[in-house]
Amino acid sequence: MTYDVYGVGNALLDIQARVSDETLVKLNYAKGIMTLVDDATQADVLGELDGHPVNRCAGGSAANTIIGIADLGGTAAYAGKVGADALGEYCLADMRKMGVAIEVPPADGQTGTCVILITEDAQRTMLTSLGVSSTLGPDDIDEAEIRKANYVYVEGYLFTGESTRAAAMKTIELAKANDVKVAFTVSDPFLINLFKDDFWKLIEGPVDLLFCNLDEARSLTGKADAIDCAQEIHQHAENVALTLGGDGSLLMHDGKAIPIEGVEVDAIDTTGAGDMYAAGLLYGINNGMTWKQAGHLASHAAGRIVSQLGARLERRFTKEEIAQFMS
Repeated sequence: MTYDVYGVGNALLDIQARVSDETLVKLNYAKGIMTLVDDATQADVLGELDGHPVNRCAGGSAANTIIGIADLGGTAAYAGKVGADALGEYCLADMRKMGVAIEVPPADGQTGTCVILITEDAQRTMLTSLGVSSTLGPDDIDEAEIRKANYVYVEGYLFTGESTRAAAMKTIELAKANDVKVAFTVSDPFLINLFKDDFWKLIEGPVDLLFCNLDEARSLTGKADAIDCAQEIHQHAENVALTLGGDGSLLMHDGKAIPIEGVEVDAIDTTGAGDMYAAGLLYGINNGMTWKQAGHLASHAAGRIVSQLGARLERRFTKEEIAQFMS
């Protein structure tokens, strides 16, 4: 079996809940960003959610993208570490039922969780307790599986830990050794403040496709205009996918800018929008679409995600709908 994409990331159980701004203020977390918390703090947060309806699914940034690719009809594998506990079993079963291949064995310890607090303005505030996902290491990366893939997809969040960073770098090294393309997402603006030099080395070196949003692109380049940001990055990376929220996205390919229109929807939850955009683009370019066609699919997939609760498609794309993007 071959894969469109082999993904590597922090394997987490996503727990989504809609909350008021007052609840967010009470918890004292900045809206719209990801914060790393310990297990005890996460337990306190979950206690505050008693009485709130919650949604659970296997998650983590790269996992959302890999599941999205499988959901669209693509083939994918994933490397992430879960605990040998009930939450870990749930995550593995949830991904495998989607057809995702997972070879990394569970570890002793607690499965990581990401509590996603969604306010009425559709902003999501993420509180992440990494658990055993932080123990993913280079020995968990399977060269034979990478060799089967067209692309590897690596999330920037892996750079927050020494072991996970080593896993990310080994994935990239093995991909290049086996003529597999490298897609990388910088994941969050706060990571650029910590690892800007490291990310630029990847962009100037092995990365074939960079995913980022406008805030991240501005942090990387120091420029304000989206086109200026994209062109600056494209001088170093062969391909760039810069998302612009409701304004669509901008692809850079073969030295040309390819603007992709946004999709008008009533946004209720932005969780996983960028992850699903990446899924749509990676699925498209690996399954016979032009970059522009793949961008249109990615935009519509992200639009469908933000119009619902959670990062998993409630209304899946039919084969006929996907075929329309190729016409």
